Formats: sequence, structure tokens, C-alpha cells
Amino acid sequence: MRILFMGTPDFAVPCFDILRSKYDIVGAFTKIDKPNMRGKKIKYTPVKEYALEHEIPIYQHNSLKTKETQDLIRDLNPDLIVVVAYGKILPKEVIDIPKYGVINVHSSLLPKYRGAAPINAALIHGEEETGVSIMYIAEELDAGDVILTKKTKITDEDNFQTLHDRLRDLGAQGLLEAVELIEQGKAPRYVQDHNSATFVKPFSKDDCKIDWSKTEREIFNFVRGMNPFPAAFSICNDKIFKIYAVEENFKVYEDGVPGQVVDKIKKKGLVVKTGNGSVVLTQVKPENKKVLTGVDIMNGNILQLGDRFE
Repeated sequence: MRILFMGTPDFAVPCFDILRSKYDIVGAFTKIDKPNMRGKKIKYTPVKEYALEHEIPIYQHNSLKTKETQDLIRDLNPDLIVVVAYGKILPKEVIDIPKYGVINVHSSLLPKYRGAAPINAALIHGEEETGVSIMYIAEELDAGDVILTKKTKITDEDNFQTLHDRLRDLGAQGLLEAVELIEQGKAPRYVQDHNSATFVKPFSKDDCKIDWSKTEREIFNFVRGMNPFPAAFSICNDKIFKIYAVEENFKVYEDGVPGQVVDKIKKKGLVVKTGNGSVVLTQVKPENKKVLTGVDIMNGNILQLGDRFE
């Protein structure tokens, strides 16, 4: 089977690798290279780096809507197009090209959390289980028929990074199974319950700000769902503090208001009051400083009792 792969971040690489081991990869579409943080050096996407290493033709186009790009895809003559976190919407003209269609690996149990940030959303909303869905692409966002799903439990030890990495590998396993089913003519098509669909938009900066009036559990889930990216933050004394990890404290403080530093716990860190209880700051990056432990923050007097996050 001839497969055209479309993907961009490291989440896509295990899927790319598992397909390359069994199928003829006719090319890799990935997003255009961007300068690094300092703007001096061009940074290749992980998919491009993998394609270069394995001498797979690379295509980086601004749009899939142009006739030139669509003619190129026709010339490549793929039997199947596989999309994994590519970052571009495929028009109907492209979807109709391969004889087996276009399939996608989406990191949620559809129809929950369609859209841009499903892994973050599962953690933030306190889900106990999530997974990946291998589905046919339709014109509507993440609304195509599902071939199969793979599930995993979410534990309190998980954050965005650990869950991302687990789903990345689970997605590759599920993708290979789905492609084999397609090749055998045995792939099912489960229609999603569109009335039950939920959506996740890309995060804006304001979306990452901690609301200290929420419960300690909600704040715990929010912080870990943003760790390490895009990172939850709060402002205190006109400085931004990125907060990467907190612990639920299960203690109610009568004094103080939500967002206020109300206590210290030896060998742990500072306690911040929440809407119903409190949390301990255990991993924090003060503005213009490196990431520090809760003990470092406390011992360095970076925050004081009585300080309040906005």
C-alpha cells in the first residue's frame, strides 16, 4: 500500500515510524519551518527531521487548496493518506484523491474533545480515562467515522507531558491496526454521536491564567493539564509566575482570600488558599528565573506569607 503521511510535531513521529516499517511511504507533508525562539536558526519539524533521516521526500506547502498542491498529491498516487497532528485542514479535493480515503489519529475518545487541545482538556476536566481515536477525515472538524479507539487510564501522577507521550505510542499502535484493517477490507465505520460532541479551542494567554476561586481539585487538574505546555500562570506583585505543579492540601484556612499565600509546609512549599481549601506550590518558575521547587521558593523568600496572586 502506498501511503502519503502528513504530520508535524513529535506526537506524529511514532506513527510515521510504524508505517514506514511496513508500507511504502511516498512522501511526507509537514508545516513550513520556523525560526527558533531567538529567530536566528531555522528549526525543522520533528516529522521533517525523521523524513530526512530516512530519505523520504518532504513537501512543505502553505496551502492544500491550490491546484498545484492537489496535482502534486495526485501525481504521488497514494492509496491512503494518513494525518497525525499536521496542523492544516484538508479540503474535499484532497480527501477525495486516495482510493482508501484519508484517516487521522486524534488524541481523545471522540466525540469528546474535538479540536486543538484534547490532551490538555482531558486532564483539566478531571477525566479518569482518555485515549486515541483512529478515524476517517470528513470536511467537518474531527467529525469523521471512527475505525477504532485505544484507551488509557488517567492517574493523579499524570500531567500533559506524561499523557501526551503515552497517547503518542498508543496512537501508533492503533494506527497500524486500522491501516491493516483497511488493507484487508475489514475496517468498520462507527458514526459519531454528533449531539454529544465537545470542542476544545487553542489556548490564548488568558486561558492559561489560574482562577484561585476554583476548588483545590480543579486547580490541581488545571495546572497539571498545562504542564509543561502551555503552562499555567498567575501574577503576584506585578510579576508573572508560571506554575507547573501543585499538591492538594485538603486543609481549609479561615483567614485570607483565594490566591493568597496563607501557610508554609516544611520540606514542601508555600500554601495558597483556593475557593474551597488550599494547594501547595511545588514547582514554580518566577519571572526571569529558572524553574524552582516549592522548597526553593519558600527558602529563597521569593514569595511571603500574605502575598496574593491576582
